[in-house]
Amino acid sequence: MNIKQIFKNNQKWVQSKLNIDPNYFKNLSEGQNPDILYIGCSDSRVTAEEIMGVSPGEAFVHRNIANMVPNTDLSAMSVIDYAVLHLKVNHVVVCGHYYCGGIKAAMQSKDLGILNPWLRNIRDVYRTHRVELNSINDEELKYKRLVELNVQEQCINVIKTAEVQRANRERGITVHGWVFDIHSGKLIDLKIDFDKILKNVMEIYHLD
Repeated sequence: MNIKQIFKNNQKWVQSKLNIDPNYFKNLSEGQNPDILYIGCSDSRVTAEEIMGVSPGEAFVHRNIANMVPNTDLSAMSVIDYAVLHLKVNHVVVCGHYYCGGIKAAMQSKDLGILNPWLRNIRDVYRTHRVELNSINDEELKYKRLVELNVQEQCINVIKTAEVQRANRERGITVHGWVFDIHSGKLIDLKIDFDKILKNVMEIYHLD
């Protein structure tokens, strides 16, 4: 990648937007009103706005390795707080993707240095669902299933937050678990039955 070319690309992009709408950047600078908080992976192949077909200002985006929502991650917690309480989003999406490098790394018994604490969160997902995962003999299918289960667990972590619980009661905010299939380009709604799953956890995590 030629860094200088990026600035040339930017100039062309600016002009293309102004050709369509002379007030494009003026309107963009006046604020944002997104309806969706999208929590996705930092993978360079997965761009949030592009795969959803939305424009700047329509989605508030947070990305990290393997689309994680650890309760100890101040960045993720701050993003959820701001999106839910201040931007008043009505949907929170956790979107994973097949062939995720973070998930793959977590499946391996290797010392990966500074990545170890982060990957431990994914390994805990494996531990929680080890009976199901260990019953899958095909390694690729096991890998893809862990991607899906990780999305499910991160959605549960979103629901555990006080901000989302209050917003659900007050305005019916909803949480969605998706997977992006890099091979086909399609978004897949996992249609997770959160009501069923949360019966086992809300006794502890339910907040008044």
